[in-house]
Amino acid sequence: MTDHDVDLFVIGAGSGGVRAARVAAGYGARVMIAEQYRVGGTCVIRGCVPKKLLVYASRFSDEFEDAAGYGWNVPEPAFHWPTLVANKDREIARLEAAYTSTLERFNVTLVKSRATFEDSHTVRLTTGARVRAETILISTGAWPHLGAKIPGLEHAITSNEAFHLPELPRRIVVQGGGYIAVEFACIFAGLGSDVTLVYRGENILRGFDDDVREHLRNEMRGRGITVTCGCNVSAIEKSGDELITRLSDSSTIISDKVMFAMGRRPRVKGIGVESLGVKIRSSGGIEVDEFSRTSVPNIYAVGDVTNRVNLTPVAIREGHAFADTVYGGNPTPVDHTNVPTAVFSEPEVGVIGLTEAQARESLAKIDVYKTTFRPMKATLSGRNTRAFMKLLIDGVTDRVVGCHIVGPDAAELIQVVGIAVKMGATKADFDATMAVHPTAAEELVTMREKAVSYGRAAAE
Repeated sequence: MTDHDVDLFVIGAGSGGVRAARVAAGYGARVMIAEQYRVGGTCVIRGCVPKKLLVYASRFSDEFEDAAGYGWNVPEPAFHWPTLVANKDREIARLEAAYTSTLERFNVTLVKSRATFEDSHTVRLTTGARVRAETILISTGAWPHLGAKIPGLEHAITSNEAFHLPELPRRIVVQGGGYIAVEFACIFAGLGSDVTLVYRGENILRGFDDDVREHLRNEMRGRGITVTCGCNVSAIEKSGDELITRLSDSSTIISDKVMFAMGRRPRVKGIGVESLGVKIRSSGGIEVDEFSRTSVPNIYAVGDVTNRVNLTPVAIREGHAFADTVYGGNPTPVDHTNVPTAVFSEPEVGVIGLTEAQARESLAKIDVYKTTFRPMKATLSGRNTRAFMKLLIDGVTDRVVGCHIVGPDAAELIQVVGIAVKMGATKADFDATMAVHPTAAEELVTMREKAVSYGRAAAE
């Protein structure tokens, strides 16, 4: 017998926490998980899943428009935002129930309560109850960050509130240049809103390949989105039913809504880790080792709260690896290199590996292949859009070290390309693969002409 009520207590029932709880319980651990809001976390409740449903909805406007070029006579379509929101909410409720059912099936005890640390082995629930656990896993995720305090900040919404607006805004200002800002700008534009994207940096999608950033910005502008870089929102004023947004360049924008999508910060404060000696990284995330163990030996953390690679599949992998390590007798580090990722903009972005700038900095020689072309579907629809693809090759080993795609189904493509890159495929392997014609993907195996090559020796 031990003085512990459970073997594992998990704080936060998001994707990483639920996976860790389920797998640990499958190994025979007594597991309790606490969630103060809804089971499923950011991804299921207010992130990836509802956002992708809105992305799908926003793309029908293009489909209706394109149909005429293919001989379809489509009546004037009409969009009803409340119907979309209601149907989205039903699907999220279904998924939450599925997550809850999974926990029940594995005999994980779910408590709908906020949990905070009393000491390294004890958590207190909002009911007043205390739970002693041999091991505690933190998977509290991240929360939207509104940036510096400005006049009228209370009038801004975040992506959390965007999912529950009572009506579609006719005009909206979105501040930010990352995944969420770009995706919501495209969603609202596709649904018919007049969209202005404001970003303080020199170009959107900081950290992505420069060619990708430039190509997507041009595509967004071509779709009627105003993309304003090099400035930020300095004040928001309410005037009747309208909002007056003042920018740092002294210009103003009139809109119905202003949305701030300036990134998310790890949810560390308020759970009591500060007094336990749990180290926090300069980035704000909980510091962990390769096995997700914190500086306190029996406390672990996975997912966005660690601020490593903040993607749902990464949190799930970290949660699973934690359970394998602690309860499965199989120490499993998580490899955070070459993680494929996608931006569900319009058009989509899919990337894996190094950017050109990173490759030039880290490799002795690189070969760059890239192409831009009009998607076949656009030839009859008449849509003025172009796809972009880019391969980065280690000039010494011939290994593909980066792949960047902007265009239809880029997310689906990069998932498959990611397997090849992770396995260490070479450009010769890509070249030896027979093309599937006619597809956009065939461009990845038919690029033969180098756009440019760089070599440190030549540069020096």
